Amino acid sequence: MVLKKLCAAIVQSVKKKGYIIGVLGPDDFKLKKGEDKLSLYQFYTNTAKHYFCSICGIHTHNRPRSNPKIYGVNIACIEGVEPFEIEDVPVNDGKNHPLDQK
Repeated sequence: MVLKKLCAAIVQSVKKKGYIIGVLGPDDFKLKKGEDKLSLYQFYTNTAKHYFCSICGIHTHNRPRSNPKIYGVNIACIEGVEPFEIEDVPVNDGKNHPLDQK
């Protein structure tokens, strides 16, 4: 798995949960198990796809509206990754999304 970048987003759902998003290219993401346990959530334009564990409710990954070909992965869901050990995570301003500007 090759993470293209890491960021924390200023979007209400991400901000309140405090998770770090790892960005993966379209060929770099492979869900190994548990697909039958995922729930899909879409809102606003229904372009972005947000996936959650239907058992515990944690946000696992998404296909962002800005580029639906890539994946945004909650790095705390990646086995062997310790998110609290990562320093200097850049913040992405998802609250003022460029596609929302008129």
